[in-house]
Amino acid sequence: MSAIRDVVIVGGGHNALVAAAYLARAGRTVTVLERRAHVGGAAVSERPWPGVDARLSRYSYLVSLLPRTVIDDLGLRIRLERRRYSSYTPLPDAPDRGILIDNADAAATAASFARATGDDREAARFAEFYERLAPLGATLFPTVTAPLRREAEVRSATGDDALWDAVTRQPLGSLMRDSFDTDVARGIAFTDGLIGTFARSDETSLRQNRCFLYHVIGGGTGDWDVPVGGMGAVSGELERAARAAGAEIRTDAEVVAMTPDGEVEIAGGERLGARVVMSGVGAAVLDRLLRAGGAVGADVPQPEGAQIKVNMLLSRLPRLRDTEVDPWAAFAGTFHINETLSQLDAAYDRAAGGAIPDPLPAEIYCHSLTDPSILGPELRASGAQTLTLFGLHVPHRLVANGTADRAALWDAAERSVNSVLAEPIADVVFRAPDGSPCIEARTTGDLERDLGMVGGDIFHGDLSWPWATNDEPLETPAERWGVSSGVEGVLLCGSSARRGGAVSGIGGHNAAMAALEILSA
Repeated sequence: MSAIRDVVIVGGGHNALVAAAYLARAGRTVTVLERRAHVGGAAVSERPWPGVDARLSRYSYLVSLLPRTVIDDLGLRIRLERRRYSSYTPLPDAPDRGILIDNADAAATAASFARATGDDREAARFAEFYERLAPLGATLFPTVTAPLRREAEVRSATGDDALWDAVTRQPLGSLMRDSFDTDVARGIAFTDGLIGTFARSDETSLRQNRCFLYHVIGGGTGDWDVPVGGMGAVSGELERAARAAGAEIRTDAEVVAMTPDGEVEIAGGERLGARVVMSGVGAAVLDRLLRAGGAVGADVPQPEGAQIKVNMLLSRLPRLRDTEVDPWAAFAGTFHINETLSQLDAAYDRAAGGAIPDPLPAEIYCHSLTDPSILGPELRASGAQTLTLFGLHVPHRLVANGTADRAALWDAAERSVNSVLAEPIADVVFRAPDGSPCIEARTTGDLERDLGMVGGDIFHGDLSWPWATNDEPLETPAERWGVSSGVEGVLLCGSSARRGGAVSGIGGHNAAMAALEILSA
């Protein structure tokens, strides 16, 4: 076994890079082991189509939960651009009308709601809903890079017990129905509870509530921003910061086993020792590695993702059936397709019954409208634009049993998109030099195979509430920081951490803080 390091980190995703940078800056010896040829995990930019000068955020694509303190502490040169338009939602049964939510023009937003729904009050209800949610972000987001606070404390600080119970105690569907009068407004709000999450609006597990909470507290405001240069620019800066601080980062280094006492084995037989081991992989993968190292396995639930992501390059933006809305505005924010609340629940029921939802609920956005730098000069001059589609309610079980292969899922996504456009999406898809269409569909199976995300779950398992219960133990550094793996000496630093999920760096920051406490003891 080679010389013992202070910390060995298994997996080289963005959280691992955050942890490595903090630890190395504190003077600790740290080695990151990544099985792929490059670091960054799901937060990468790549050129999917040979001969096409478009660098896309291939998996993760927006940023909300990355705390300013992490950017400042590590000296990251990252630019995040706010989108002027929040969303556009054509009515599924009348796509010549839709709701355009303009962050810079409340009057225009109100007129759009009234025109689409015939209800002069729904825009006000929508604004009031998010104003009511604002204290959750203001109270909770500053806590995510600090030791866990008790539920009673953060509940009291929000100052709205009824809202707290509606978000954390009752299925989210009740809050949607109580807050809005129209099916479409309920759906626009509820989709934040379904990103990568397979749940009905009245699901009693409340997994949809936890997903919703993380989406509305990011940055303290709930805004989701575009990373300039693509998501790879975020991971690239994190790698630079970690290496500059002295961290060792090794790629093509697949970990095949680890022991609870800090021994990590790499494919080929090399073994590294560490005073603390960090896991940037999912809990299910960590359990497998510990079992391979001779540890007694835990009862780890098998995670299940529930989405399809489609990356596209278009020769131009498609025309809408709604002639009152400029396609530039519609695609600059989040474009909701077949996502009324009743449609979302019906899609869940169909998928739970073993079939691909029809219509497939989906949301799309255009990165290049906010950040044209991801396209080469010729593509920009030609009017080409990227398009990212995120389809909901596609549980991994449908992919695993062969019901939903890539072609079938793209067919469902294409039909859903075309239902609200004035022309087929295929007519505006850019063609690569070899004549092939610039479309790339990534299923949960692809995520499992390429990124090691079991079940294609982008969160590595169900999200947790970002606080401690009123009676759970918070005695050890791992417990206080929410990074306990249940195995002494092994910390969670990825999306499996208590406040993990999305491109945030929170798990990496908190694991580093816990490790520094342990190493200083």
